[in-house]
Amino acid sequence: MSAYDVIVVGLGGMGSAAAFQLAARGQRVLGLEKYGPAHDRGASHGGSRVTRQSYFEGPEYVPLLLRAYDLFDQLATDSGRDVITLTGGLMIGRPDSRTVAGSRASAEQWGLEHEILDAEELRRRFPTLAPQPDEIALYEAKAGFVRPEATVAANLQLAGKHGADLRFHEPMTSWEPVGDGVRVTTAGGSYTAGQLVLAPGPWAPELLADLGIEFRIERQVQHWYQPRGGVEPFRPDRHPIYVWEDAEGGQIYGFPAIDGPEGGAKIAFFRRGTPTTPDTLDTAVHEDEIAEMVAYCGRRLPDLPGRFLRGEPCMYSTTPDEHFVIARHPAHESVTVACGFSGHGFKFVTVVGEILADLATCGATVHPIGLFDPRRFG
Repeated sequence: MSAYDVIVVGLGGMGSAAAFQLAARGQRVLGLEKYGPAHDRGASHGGSRVTRQSYFEGPEYVPLLLRAYDLFDQLATDSGRDVITLTGGLMIGRPDSRTVAGSRASAEQWGLEHEILDAEELRRRFPTLAPQPDEIALYEAKAGFVRPEATVAANLQLAGKHGADLRFHEPMTSWEPVGDGVRVTTAGGSYTAGQLVLAPGPWAPELLADLGIEFRIERQVQHWYQPRGGVEPFRPDRHPIYVWEDAEGGQIYGFPAIDGPEGGAKIAFFRRGTPTTPDTLDTAVHEDEIAEMVAYCGRRLPDLPGRFLRGEPCMYSTTPDEHFVIARHPAHESVTVACGFSGHGFKFVTVVGEILADLATCGATVHPIGLFDPRRFG
């Protein structure tokens, strides 16, 4: 039986960041992961994730985003990896839509630099877009994208550099409180530690059933298309990331062409998935899904759906209120949980890693995380 200070279960975005932060603080860290160091079975793949500060999900997130940006820059410097790129970003919709009104409220409350563009100005500056006359956009220069695979690799690289014991293809089978700590069992052995950090991603309904939260695991499809006429108008120095809300409240999000002339541009529906589990995830992308996206985005970005290149499903782990769960476990002081990131969590990976390290080593954090207390669900 091996003894550690902290065991981290799940080495995707949040878990890898926690392992790095803990190891950098001198903690003896064991990291356990069901799959390899790079896999497509969770929510840390797909080449890109939107990052933005004018946050329509709530102004409470903005202080965390400001810290996350600083930590992404530091992660890039320390690891030598390309993890974040700022392209500018557009939040598009009717003025009273959640996407526009919520982003504007956050920007104004926190004094974030932004512009409001009407439909005519939006078309003039970004001619790939075809907004309706009653649609406007909030433009934020500091929006862009982060690369999930590179971010996880950077965190694992630095965790290992600081001495973390990272074990892949060794899933946890059980855990139990033991004295003032925990015992974790895998097929490969039994390990004890003073603290346990659980970052289970879409396995949260199984591993954290005792929280009493009705997690919904959703299959979401990411699409890549080669635009008509090529990617030149979609280059990152010419085209921003975007979130676009329609009159019925549906949303798409998309990226510039970040992977060269043949890489196409990525687009996806936001929270328009179907229920699944990690074990039953349908990894195929079907013709009707492609046709639906082509019809939808073709009315808004007429040149984008020129030729379908590929599709890739991922999973959202969504809570009933779409806010995160980050806290000490209500029933176990030696356990910290991070889950339910609801399709908008990856941009917070760096700061969540810092928060989890705070909770596991100090029992508290200076970061504002009251919104993420699992006890809010009763």
